[in-house]
Amino acid sequence: DDVGELDWDRQEELKIQLKKEEEEKEQGRKSAVLFGSSETFDLIQSVEEKVSCTYPVDFTKAREVFLVGQNYVQEAKEFFQLDDHVTDHIEVVQDHSALFKTLAFFEEDQERRCKMHKRRIDMLEAVYKEVNPQYYLLVCRQLQFEIGDAFYEMMELKVSIANRLDELDSHNIKKINHLVQSAITYYNLFLESLKNSEKKFPELLEADVLRPALVCKFRIGWLYSKMITSDPKTQLGNLEQSVDCYRFVVDYCKRQPEAAKVMEPELELCAEMATLLPARMEKLRAKLVAFV
Repeated sequence: DDVGELDWDRQEELKIQLKKEEEEKEQGRKSAVLFGSSETFDLIQSVEEKVSCTYPVDFTKAREVFLVGQNYVQEAKEFFQLDDHVTDHIEVVQDHSALFKTLAFFEEDQERRCKMHKRRIDMLEAVYKEVNPQYYLLVCRQLQFEIGDAFYEMMELKVSIANRLDELDSHNIKKINHLVQSAITYYNLFLESLKNSEKKFPELLEADVLRPALVCKFRIGWLYSKMITSDPKTQLGNLEQSVDCYRFVVDYCKRQPEAAKVMEPELELCAEMATLLPARMEKLRAKLVAFV
């Protein structure tokens, strides 16, 4: 699956680093006491300890940093109200979403991780509905991509959870398909925003939207392959959508070599899927013909 997990070897290295930092702090305090400046040292340390210079090693440490960041975010939201500071307010909301996204990485319980991404979706959708794309096009694009990303993350988690079940029930199937469709909707909104006045997709993408646009195409292709249905015709239609998206990425990267560089992690998979999926489609067509 595409669900990120903690690297425990790396976490052990960070724990050793954290222990070393704590020993250095204690040595510093002893020196401060020796020279009669312990009160000043304690005051400075109380501020520094809110967010350590070392990376969090587990959920508990990550949550401590998260709570400090969330406190500042809430203060910023109160100051930068949406009515008077549209761009600033949305940036703060995006920071809040980023805090939840990062915290979710440290959470081992996948159901709780899903809830954190749901919080992201709720806060981002709330501001997205208030913004007019005619005046805030770039902001809307950022929100469309980020909301799509949050739905995508939730979908991957739900699929990972479902894979551990003996049998999928209708509730889980409906939930996964809803997340898939929601992610596709927001990614398509992003892609639609790139079209010109004649509703045509640009032959050459601007540098600032190049990778996001191609990632959207790649993920839409992946998402269609995750749709759960027992209807062979629907399965075939979904696979056709997937292949179209993968081929779009491959063909664009062939025409524009600079795109191949920025899409290096995904391009190989796109080429592979564009080659493999047609064989699955032929098998489905054969089944449909035999059924008729």
